[in-house]
Amino acid sequence: MLCIFCSTKIDGPFIPLEVRSLFLNKTIQFNQNQEGAMSRYVANMNDTIVALATPPGTGAIGVIRVSGSEAIALVDAVFHGKPLAEQSSHTIHLGTIREDNGHILDEVLVSLFIVPKSYTGENVIEISCHGSDYIIQAILQLLVKKGARLAQPGEFTLRAFLNGKLDLSQAEAVADLIASSSESAHSLAMQQMRGGFSNEIQKLRQELIDFASLIELELDFGEEDVEFADRDNLKTLVEKIQGLIRALIRSFQLGNVMKNGVQTVIAGRPNAGKSTLLNALLNEERAIVSDIAGTTRDTIEEVLNIQGINFRLIDTAGIREAQDQIEAIGVEKTLEKIRQSSLLVYVFDVIQTQPEDLRADLERLLTAEMHLLLVANKMDLNPYTKFEHYFPDSSTPVSKEQWVPVSAINQMNIPHLKEKLYQAVINEEFQQGNTIVSNARHFEALQKASESLDAVLTGLASGVTSDFVAMDIRQALYYLGEITGEVTSDDLLGNIFGKFCIGK
Repeated sequence: MLCIFCSTKIDGPFIPLEVRSLFLNKTIQFNQNQEGAMSRYVANMNDTIVALATPPGTGAIGVIRVSGSEAIALVDAVFHGKPLAEQSSHTIHLGTIREDNGHILDEVLVSLFIVPKSYTGENVIEISCHGSDYIIQAILQLLVKKGARLAQPGEFTLRAFLNGKLDLSQAEAVADLIASSSESAHSLAMQQMRGGFSNEIQKLRQELIDFASLIELELDFGEEDVEFADRDNLKTLVEKIQGLIRALIRSFQLGNVMKNGVQTVIAGRPNAGKSTLLNALLNEERAIVSDIAGTTRDTIEEVLNIQGINFRLIDTAGIREAQDQIEAIGVEKTLEKIRQSSLLVYVFDVIQTQPEDLRADLERLLTAEMHLLLVANKMDLNPYTKFEHYFPDSSTPVSKEQWVPVSAINQMNIPHLKEKLYQAVINEEFQQGNTIVSNARHFEALQKASESLDAVLTGLASGVTSDFVAMDIRQALYYLGEITGEVTSDDLLGNIFGKFCIGK
């Protein structure tokens, strides 16, 4: 088949530039608010901004970051050392910062990054001064006096995005990297910041654009009654992309766990050994342990890191008919925490707990989305207790894999319990370097893109006209573009960058 624009044979993935441009222009028109969305940010792009890039408070050093077209001239006006305008990019210079009357505020190191080789894509200067609050504030005030403006939260990274140094998902990964508190969260943020997830999305989007351009071509030349895009090939392509998107959607459960940790509630009846188990897991005496039933009245929360995953352990009051108002509040808090948790560690005493009581508790507490570990405690007192004694019926919703026998007071089988905690939330399917989604906004956009692709497949199956197929494809492209920032809105950018710390 020949392209009517340039008489080039359309074969395989090659599509002439004119055809692609036609489709891309129509896809951009799908987001009618895009141009207005950027106006508020672009209006301030000519400002030179300044902020403290290190945490506030007294320390050895403080780093003040300046970015903008006038950054070098502005700092040159207060820096006494080598003329910064004459120096090369990525160099460091020793000198002093002085007020207009010649008073020395501090001896500093100035790092110079000349456009475009900088984080923001603008001229950037970082001033490393002593970490005195007085010095930092005096330098900031001096730079503002010279014409800089105090930066808004996330404005440096926003400029990096607007100047094409980062796409939107990479910019979000910067905030995730700063907030990471575990090895897994750090690894996810680094992968995304280096473009792993962006590359995956852009590849999917480009494949769809390359083929769907031909459908748009049909619409513009509909009177000719020609078909440029083979519907069977389109169906195969959409099914392939749909499979990849659904794999990314499934990975969100793991990504959310790796990024935010796992809310894990330790629950059970009074004197089951919940607090003893918490102490055994943490290897410290964190909770008060007593033979008196109802000792734990409020929740106790601690973080346990297992193989790079943070488990937010919550020890709760025993579940029973409360003996007083305070205990009643504690029991209600326990039930609320269980409803909010993603992993329930139910602890029971193998001496005191009857099978029917255990089954009744689980029926009351379990939800379909909740992971469960059933901890049979005090096994040192009754070592012959088995899973089958409590669940003789094979139709039970609890599996033997969820059964963990321990003796918390003797630390027996605690390492095995930790391994079970890890396995309960980590799906090995995603442990071979696969791309993992950890951002709720990306997850939502992928779900909407998947729904649009479902509509494409439905339309192809029912034989709808090309204009309806093209509309559904444009929707899918729109949602995929939202992830990387090829499609943006004012509210979206404000919401994302407003959550950053000032100076980043």
